[in-house]
Amino acid sequence: MRDMHNNIKVVQTHSGANVGTTGAANGTLSAAVDRKGFESVEFVYGRGVSAAATDTITPVVLEADATNGSFTSVAAADLLGSEGVLTGSAAASGKVGYVGNKRYLKLRLYGVGTATARVHAHALLGNAQVGAEVAF
Repeated sequence: MRDMHNNIKVVQTHSGANVGTTGAANGTLSAAVDRKGFESVEFVYGRGVSAAATDTITPVVLEADATNGSFTSVAAADLLGSEGVLTGSAAASGKVGYVGNKRYLKLRLYGVGTATARVHAHALLGNAQVGAEVAF
């Protein structure tokens, strides 16, 4: 039997935040996610119901070698899937994986339109190395 439960760690990156309509330069930015002890990362994000069908929530994955380093956008070649935009007024969710080699990651979620929906996100760290802490 395959055991996923004991081989992943879940890190909450965004907890019911409003991102507003400030665009890519702003939005809401997570704290650094440390990949130490884990080989893979999947960001799972979503939003609640929004007031307008034209609202969009966009994720951007950032990477750095140090927790206080200069975080830069991840190249498309280091992502599994894409940083999929959530558009419309209905609740929606998306995911994007990371296959790069940087230790620290952040996730920025930003809105365009009225962006009244609350957003949430988690980083799922997988492929734990021996001795990695997998508890919440």
